[in-house]
Amino acid sequence: MLSIDAHYQPLPVYAEPQTRHAITYQQIGKRSFDICFSMLVSVFVLSWMFPLVGLLIFMDSPGPILFVQKRTGYRGCWFNCLKFRTMNHNPKALFEQAKNQDHRITCIGRFLRRTNLDEMPQFLNVLVGDMSVVGPRPHAVQHDAQFWHILPKYSSRYRTKPGISGLAQIRGCRGETDKLMKMQHRVKYDRFYNRNKTFLMDVWICASTLKAMVRGNINAW
Repeated sequence: MLSIDAHYQPLPVYAEPQTRHAITYQQIGKRSFDICFSMLVSVFVLSWMFPLVGLLIFMDSPGPILFVQKRTGYRGCWFNCLKFRTMNHNPKALFEQAKNQDHRITCIGRFLRRTNLDEMPQFLNVLVGDMSVVGPRPHAVQHDAQFWHILPKYSSRYRTKPGISGLAQIRGCRGETDKLMKMQHRVKYDRFYNRNKTFLMDVWICASTLKAMVRGNINAW
């Protein structure tokens, strides 16, 4: 099992070969894309979304506007991931994945999760360098503890900075992973992205994510 404590420390990550284009993009272009995209979103969207969504969350249930959770990042290092709070505030609650018809989710929280708007504060994580706009979704450290040593090459998903959205998510591999097969499918997409990522692929994933937000995501509750 993966040791979980209060320290920020690197964890062993399986090194997987990447294509030449993927290596070049990660070394040169990906961070530039992240900064430009997240700056535009911060200025033109988060500037008005934070006070508006924050007020709705405050009116819906008592507690903080943001939910901060320790998640696994690039090369297995942990970071504090930001989200709009979508559940009833309980600082003593143990980790548990959200389920369909989960009683902990608030009214406004259900809408935020369905449309992915709860992830919008993570553009601030992108700006400081903890995340990327596109990449494998970062899991909570307690979640990773279930799969790190039992699922072959699981850790290779962290060879790239985790993303706000990713290939696995637009292919429907999102939400609760109550079966090992669901996580296997997610990791398969993550590994494919890590080996083959390009600027055009990132643009396509961003466009597909926006389309899913408008239509309403499947497996989102």
